[in-house]
Amino acid sequence: MSKYLIAGNWKMNTNLDEAKSITDRLHSYLDYDSEVELLICPPFTHLSFLSELIDLSRISLGAQNVHSEKNGAYTGEISIDMLLSVGCEYVIIGHSERRSIFGEDDKFINKKVVNSLNAGLRVILCIGETLEQREKGETFEILENQLEKGLIGVEKIINLKIAYEPVWAIGTGKTANKEQISETHEFISKFLIKRFGENNIKILYGGSMNAENAEEILSIKNVNGGLIGGASLKPDSFLSIYNTAIKLC
Repeated sequence: MSKYLIAGNWKMNTNLDEAKSITDRLHSYLDYDSEVELLICPPFTHLSFLSELIDLSRISLGAQNVHSEKNGAYTGEISIDMLLSVGCEYVIIGHSERRSIFGEDDKFINKKVVNSLNAGLRVILCIGETLEQREKGETFEILENQLEKGLIGVEKIINLKIAYEPVWAIGTGKTANKEQISETHEFISKFLIKRFGENNIKILYGGSMNAENAEEILSIKNVNGGLIGGASLKPDSFLSIYNTAIKLC
């Protein structure tokens, strides 16, 4: 099992040519290390193309979202089977933007998590608090609630990852300080031990990690990687984060 997972969430960015350019640059990097897994999660429209282009032994492929149902009249949605059929290994579920912008609740998120894990997808379940919730001292209450509801019915944890994304530090240029990240990841780790009897689940930090702050964040206990947004669209920055993780192994 790798020590770190460095995951890139491209969100609604890149056309096909731009996606190929980023991926070509990632492929040109020769110093891949089995201790650090590199994952890209491009838009749905790029998945089939990139699954044929990338070397899946060096770069893992994931989706940014999925529907909970196997098929049906869900216009505009993507199913688990569709993702598997184009070579996806991972899926991000419960991202703060899905929760806040698209109104996804914990019940819907939980159904996605359970069905995705049962189908063999590796799931990155995102949890996190808003600035208002943190300022009210509700951070741990919010995280515990999201974990409890998001993991109902989950027993097999081999393909489960958790991403802590302080909502107030996504796309704002703000980053939680070392103490905040440390105490939050420790809380999540203790919850997982209590829930599953052990914690072999990677906990990623998802709050504006970049090439400049990666070493400090990845050095924190219980931080097992990063869910990277903007920096993953800049292949040199993304590879710098990846290389930092290798250095810390």
